[in-house]
Amino acid sequence: MELNGRIGGVSMGYDLRAAWDGTHLTGRIGGRFEGKDIRLTVQGGRVTGRIGGTFEGFDAAGDLTDGRVDVRLGGRIDGDDLHLTVSGARIEGRFSGRIDGKDVNLTLGGDQLRGRIGGVVEGKDVDLTLDGVPVAVAALAAACAYKTLEDQQAAASAANTSSGG
Repeated sequence: MELNGRIGGVSMGYDLRAAWDGTHLTGRIGGRFEGKDIRLTVQGGRVTGRIGGTFEGFDAAGDLTDGRVDVRLGGRIDGDDLHLTVSGARIEGRFSGRIDGKDVNLTLGGDQLRGRIGGVVEGKDVDLTLDGVPVAVAALAAACAYKTLEDQQAAASAANTSSGG
């Protein structure tokens, strides 16, 4: 079972490719050089894992069931909460808090998960093919890809600002 697709647009986005064996989701967000590995384990309603490497990456930990995703991405201080509700074909919730956070609005149609994380201007499109991957796992992977892309864009912006560009 595989999860394939894209988060973000053609030029400012990341591919997401991962395999699902019923317990583990393993794969890659982005390309071979600019991107991060994704490794998640789902057992007994809990999810744990890591996106990226030991130094350049973030942890994922929390609760994941068929109907809910309540996961912390990153550390206690410099991290983001993800709260999603899966109701029929709709997956909705918040990424990174009530005030500074982003809306998550996704729709399942067949084996396609599509929608948007974030607003109309600063958000990112989600377009994934699930191929047997549970929708809650796919939605979590989409949020991980979104955070990876946002973190990369923030780092690039900080580098441009500090270099005077």
